[in-house]
Formats: sequence, C-alpha cells, structure tokens
Amino acid sequence: MESKRQQKFAGVIQEELAQIFQREGAAFLPNTLVTITRVRVSPDLAVAKVYLSFFNTTNTTLSINTVNAHAGEIRYKLGARIRHQARVVPELTFFVDDTNEYVERMDNLFDQIAKEPRQSDEDSE
Repeated sequence: MESKRQQKFAGVIQEELAQIFQREGAAFLPNTLVTITRVRVSPDLAVAKVYLSFFNTTNTTLSINTVNAHAGEIRYKLGARIRHQARVVPELTFFVDDTNEYVERMDNLFDQIAKEPRQSDEDSE
C-alpha cells in the first residue's frame, strides 16, 4: 500500500515526465506517441518505476530499450523540473504497460465465445 506521500510524489513525476516526453520525446522516439500510464515510487522516494504505453510503433521492446538507454538524460531533465519540489531525483526504470494489449486480447476472446453456438437448456437435460 502506497502512502499519500508516495502517491503525491508519483503524480508529480508522472506529470513532469509527460511534459518531457511530449516536448522532447521525438528526439529519441520519432513518430511515436508515449503515454505515462502509471508511476510507482519506493517508500524512500529514491526509485521510480514508470510504466509507458506506446502508440504508432511496431516494436515496443525496441522502444522501451531506447527509453531505458536515455534514462539518465530523462532523469537529468526531470531533476531540472522538480528541483524545488524534491530533495532527491529518483532513479528511473521504465517498463511497458501492456494493459491495452491485455484488454484487446480479452475482448477478442469474449467475441469468440459470443460467436460460438450456445447449447439450449433442452440439450443439456
């Protein structure tokens, strides 16, 4: 269970990272829209796990590896933005948020189930 302090700090990080990716994300991920879906912060506020969703890309693994390769640069830019709000700039680790893919897969399964012929109550007796 995250404390209020962790949740508040995670919200600040999410907002600032969103602006960084919106303004400067095209430098290392051209033609790709990056959305920060969730941020989890450790109790000591030193580590932040950032979950990203990518749009307009075919290879999410390559995209997340590219973002992780630029993690130091992104952390520096984040530090410049939150320097008056935080004592320590957290170490950033980026992960792919595959929630959309999971939802899509589940929708397809439910569609397949709905298309299958149903057995009537008379057949089962």
